[in-house]
Amino acid sequence: MKIRKGGPPDAPAVLAMFDSAVAWLTAQGRTGQWGSEPFTGNVKREEQVRSWAGSEGMRIAEIDGEPAGCVVVGPPLPYVEPDPEPELYVQGLVIDQRFAGNRVGGALLDWALAEARERGVKVLRVDCYAGDDGRLVRYYERWGFTREKPFTVGEWPGMVLRREL
Repeated sequence: MKIRKGGPPDAPAVLAMFDSAVAWLTAQGRTGQWGSEPFTGNVKREEQVRSWAGSEGMRIAEIDGEPAGCVVVGPPLPYVEPDPEPELYVQGLVIDQRFAGNRVGGALLDWALAEARERGVKVLRVDCYAGDDGRLVRYYERWGFTREKPFTVGEWPGMVLRREL
């Protein structure tokens, strides 16, 4: 697996990753996280992905030259209070479901941890969907994150998690 800097040409591939994740979640009856409609064709979601692609914080994981996952790091998102300590924030993480089971998400989180250390920050934070059975929160806990604070955006339940470095 190779992790490289992402950019504007990667936006269609990242949208396809989200589309595959939405289809996978929907097939399991788990539509609370991102709904049941593809990101592709949703103006707001497409704008978000293009914004991330234009940032310095996007990284793409490739397997055999194919985009397999994406992570975006930067400042906290607007609905989360900044940490009092200098931090790096995982703004987005997604894998193409064709590559499920290849540890793509873990490799991207490992990259984010290394990037935080390289920047000299003491905290890596992320937020995620905290509804349904809480499986996504437990995924981050397995990577060493601890629960910091629940929140909601509209009716969407989320959890901010942190990892001290």
